[in-house]
Amino acid sequence: MPQSAARLPPGRRLRLGMVGGGQGAFIGAVHRYAARLDDHFELVAGAFASTPERSRASAHPLGVTEERAYGSFAEMAPAEGAREDGIDVVSIVTPNHLHYPAAKAFL
Repeated sequence: MPQSAARLPPGRRLRLGMVGGGQGAFIGAVHRYAARLDDHFELVAGAFASTPERSRASAHPLGVTEERAYGSFAEMAPAEGAREDGIDVVSIVTPNHLHYPAAKAFL
């Protein structure tokens, strides 16, 4: 069990955000499946694609509200950081050479 999950109130999952991994992205599905294996994570937000329209189109089938479907990670990071119920962790499932800018935005 992740250490951070051990400090959560009983029944509360870690709120997961995802960068990339929208419709048609194989690796996004793999990461979402892995996150659900131990039932400690719940996908609640994402910048799922390289355009706001595709990100929003990907959100609904994944159970993410339109309000939390962002057009970019640069928009998502501060917005989620300002929310009382903002994400606890982020999964970056873009091509490898794009990981650093996204990771830096969430620090």
